[in-house]
Amino acid sequence: MLRGVGRRYGLRGPWVLRGLDLDLPAHTLVRIEGANGVGKSTLLRLLAGIDAPTEGRMTGRPRTAYVPERFPAALPFTAAGYLTHMGRVHGLPAAEAAARGQEWLARFGAAGYARTPLAELSKGTSQKVAVAQALLAGPDLLVLDEAWTGLDTEARGALDRAVAERAAGGATVVFVDHDPGRLAGAVGLAYRLEDRTLTPVPASPGDDGPRVRIEATGRPSAALPPELPGAPAVERDAGNPAAIRLTTSAAYSDPLLHALLTARPPWHITGLSQLPVPVPASRPAAAPAVAAVDMTPRPAPGAGPTGTTDAAPEAVSRPARPARPVRPPGRRTAAATRYQAALLARSQRWLAPLLLYAAFLGIGVRAGQPLLDSLGYAAAALLPVAAWLVRLCVTQEPPAARAVTAAAVGPSRAHCASLLTGLGYALALGGAGTGTVLLMSAPVSTDHTVAVPLLPAALAGLLAAGCSALLGGAVGALCARPVLRRHGWSLAATVSAALLALVTDGSPAKAVVTDLVTGSLTGTVLLPLLPAAGAAVVVAAVAALTARLAALRE
Repeated sequence: MLRGVGRRYGLRGPWVLRGLDLDLPAHTLVRIEGANGVGKSTLLRLLAGIDAPTEGRMTGRPRTAYVPERFPAALPFTAAGYLTHMGRVHGLPAAEAAARGQEWLARFGAAGYARTPLAELSKGTSQKVAVAQALLAGPDLLVLDEAWTGLDTEARGALDRAVAERAAGGATVVFVDHDPGRLAGAVGLAYRLEDRTLTPVPASPGDDGPRVRIEATGRPSAALPPELPGAPAVERDAGNPAAIRLTTSAAYSDPLLHALLTARPPWHITGLSQLPVPVPASRPAAAPAVAAVDMTPRPAPGAGPTGTTDAAPEAVSRPARPARPVRPPGRRTAAATRYQAALLARSQRWLAPLLLYAAFLGIGVRAGQPLLDSLGYAAAALLPVAAWLVRLCVTQEPPAARAVTAAAVGPSRAHCASLLTGLGYALALGGAGTGTVLLMSAPVSTDHTVAVPLLPAALAGLLAAGCSALLGGAVGALCARPVLRRHGWSLAATVSAALLALVTDGSPAKAVVTDLVTGSLTGTVLLPLLPAAGAAVVVAAVAALTARLAALRE
């Protein structure tokens, strides 16, 4: 439900949407119409939860999936690998996500590209992957921004049927498409977006699209399943109480067949035919009708001479099996973090920060140097590297792919997953650097006269590295989107803020490095517990702030 919703970009930017009131019921296909540039994509992003309204209130948004108009191929996964990751992000177990990803690729005619890298796919096949990721978890709200663009005829028909199935299964489907005949006769609500607000569009009596008649027989006492997809018109044969005829939009024909064949007891399909499209009086008789679904009349395979069958027709595309109950949001955030970690690892963007940290250690750490001095240097060198890693993780996903992830788990959780990935890599790098210093350095004071206890020194070094990694993560988060969006400003701010964090009085990073260097003069180990706690508080506050901004400014 939307109440008084408005959206503009920037504090004083022009309003794109203003004063929207909208209810989106379940079991409904909703079309959004409007000229280019009026804000249709902005409205869809609001509905998908990718952006937050500037004013007004949105409530009741269920589990959501989103398909952008243009899906990016610049992701270092195969088609099947990406679908498995996104299935887990949507809340499915890994095995279930992989199986359903394969099913949907096959349904859209892309099964042969399952192991092909996304970067090598054509635009149409990439769009099939984008559509599959949205459908594989059976979302309760499906938002499609010209999702049919780039698909071939067969894939468009498959998407038409899949959309009708989702609506028949209880979901709300909101879509924009340049084809005015898309899903004609199946749309439950239609709105035109103009002058920053929505206007209901009445159903046109001449825009019903093709209709299909299904003839079936069942036991004399059998009742039809409740809430049949498409709300078909039902006619009974007076001479044969067991025979019925159902007439519905072609977009709902496959879900209706599936409902009849899987009922208990099942109905037997005896006939299937497409009815002629009525031509309105205002339209010339020779004008071709726009077909919403490519639905050629065909008898059910396996039918005998009488045309009856006990099995589901193979020619009818079956809906994918229902998804298992999805996992709670916390586990979905963990799945988003694993996806971000895989994205960073496969992209090899981690290599440059690793080489930079190795260069820092190679220059500043020598065998036999005092241990605490070397630990302080290693901790100081980690801070800019951690800032770089977090900045990479926050910006590594292309905007369209980031929107898909944000719709699945929410922009705040998606942003936190990026931060956790960068911090995890930085902490791991700090642990490895500390271990290297422990192996190379001498456990003595600066003048080599006092022995330094190794275990307390190792603990102090790990705490110092953790403190620098956390503070560097905070710097990286503040110097990237959604706070700073321009690459040049972001890079300059990252370098400057990292240096300030190392030299400014009161900074936890300066405190831990000072404690280690000062302790090395006397051979005393000071555990930097307070600075480490301060760094944890700082990074938690920065994560909360930037996650909130990601929800507002994504």
